[in-house]
Amino acid sequence: MKKTWKVISSLITFLMIGVMICLAIVVISSKASGGEPTLFGYQFKTVLSGSMEPTFETGSIIAIKPSNEGMTYEKGDVITFFAEDDKVITHRIIDTKQVDGNVTYVTKGDHNESADVNPVLGKNVIGEYVGFTIPYAGYLLNYASSKAGAALLLIVPGVILFLYSIVSMFQAIREIDGKTESRSA
Repeated sequence: MKKTWKVISSLITFLMIGVMICLAIVVISSKASGGEPTLFGYQFKTVLSGSMEPTFETGSIIAIKPSNEGMTYEKGDVITFFAEDDKVITHRIIDTKQVDGNVTYVTKGDHNESADVNPVLGKNVIGEYVGFTIPYAGYLLNYASSKAGAALLLIVPGVILFLYSIVSMFQAIREIDGKTESRSA
């Protein structure tokens, strides 16, 4: 029974440390990039509307590969871009056009009935969706980007890990005391 408890205790400790590290990376990356974390060269964006359902649900996190200058995209690609009011949108390309030597993209949300009113200039494309989605995790990411969320997501697991380590220490002391008493008897 003691061996099983030690294995479970070690697993819990390992998981808690892993969660702490992951949360710290998300929070620090969110703060460093101005709200959208970047990991291994991919940006993670939160889906805020249902315009692309069922491709991805509202509140999901999607990964995009940031575009480099001169990159072009094709019909069917899903791109993230700045709209005229600096709003970030992710829609599918339904047509490409050359206007005055510049590439423009006609886009449409998968759930929308008609194409977007304004074509997207190539220079306004942030990146291309790479097919990686985590459903509903965007709500947590948005919360982690807030001051209260960042504090809570770092402090609460830290306190839990600290309390768990205290319990583990007392159990180890009790076990050592039990072995010492059995040797002296």
